[in-house]
Amino acid sequence: MTMMENEVNVSMQLQITGEEEEEEGDNLLGGGSGVRKIHEFHISRGFVSDSFIVGRTSRIIFRNINIVILKAKINILLPFGPLAIILHSVTGKQGWVFFFSLIGIIPLAERLGYATEQLAFYTGSTVGGLLNATFGNATEMIISMYALKNGMIRVVQQSLLGSILSNMLLVLGCSFFSSGIKYKKDQFFNKASALVNSGLLLMAVMGIVFPAALHFTRSELHYGKSALFLSRFSSCIMLVAYASYLVFQLNGHNNLYNPIGNEEEEVDDVDEYEDEKPPMISKWEAVIWLAILTIWVSILSGYLVDTIQGASVSMNMPVSFISVILLPIVGNAAEHASAIMFAMKDKLDITLGVAIGSSTQISMFVIPFCVVAGWIMGQPMDLNFQLFETATLFITVLVVAFMLQDGTANYFKGLMLILCYLIVAASFFVHIDPRISDK
Repeated sequence: MTMMENEVNVSMQLQITGEEEEEEGDNLLGGGSGVRKIHEFHISRGFVSDSFIVGRTSRIIFRNINIVILKAKINILLPFGPLAIILHSVTGKQGWVFFFSLIGIIPLAERLGYATEQLAFYTGSTVGGLLNATFGNATEMIISMYALKNGMIRVVQQSLLGSILSNMLLVLGCSFFSSGIKYKKDQFFNKASALVNSGLLLMAVMGIVFPAALHFTRSELHYGKSALFLSRFSSCIMLVAYASYLVFQLNGHNNLYNPIGNEEEEVDDVDEYEDEKPPMISKWEAVIWLAILTIWVSILSGYLVDTIQGASVSMNMPVSFISVILLPIVGNAAEHASAIMFAMKDKLDITLGVAIGSSTQISMFVIPFCVVAGWIMGQPMDLNFQLFETATLFITVLVVAFMLQDGTANYFKGLMLILCYLIVAASFFVHIDPRISDK
């Protein structure tokens, strides 16, 4: 009797379960509760999709931070930037704020160059060359724009002059000296490209000499205005000349900038170029990093420029020495190190591209650009760098052009360039700037 009751109960349960499944099927086809179940299913899919997008975005962000920030050893200096801001807010000691800002800009300048190189992978040689021309000295341009906006014309002139001098004498000298000590023989580089850059540097000197000569001989047609007019006119001409140089370099005359050597070396260079590592980040990631780094450099540049006068007093150094010597050396430390590294690998053409090419870029592009930008801002930025600075630049260009004319490098030439830079540094340490009225 008990077994029969159990069988009846089991059959009734199966019947009830079957009816419930039929009701669920009807509801899924159009019933009220079925609509809720379908709606709940769609919410679940959307939640999973959003979670996937968030997770993928997080992975991309962490991968970018790892590639751009964590893998570069020089980024150990990045905390100096926030420390400069904290010190400015807490203590107000301008000497320390200046020092920490200066150190904090070093890794940012190097990472700007890295992001530019990554973006150049996607743009081709012509646009890539223009990007390198624009962002190659982005740090100097940002500092100059901020100082120019604040009317600190002498800081702009002297810091850009210091970048030219340090590249031509210190960087090139250290590169020649270190490679000469390592290889113990004369090394060769492409003389044609060196002569082209020397010609552009001499043209820049001419553009800077004439306004200074016009001013100091008091032969201006309208005193105080003619030199400014000549500077603005010459700056426009220099920008046209630099644009022509880029076209000349990138279209049709690449052979002038190829490293010298026999055919086997050229084949090896081609193979090495073809085996080059692919870009580590995407095009838009590189653009975003350029924007982030540029903004951060701009912030630190503001603290750097605002505290330069206070740093001069606290460190008991002339503003001209800080602007011409300290700013360029520390601000371009990463670029200087790369030039020496390439020289140690017997790649002097790349070293010349970093040192002399950067000097050409500053003298023919950045300085004229600052004059035109000052014109737009209503600031009387001109090419009259004063007699002492102009004479220093003129002699430096002549010395370097003489060193490069035979297309060879050795440790003695490097030593001579380093010693010349020490003379220049000592000269600016005892130099009093006549334009004391500039803020």
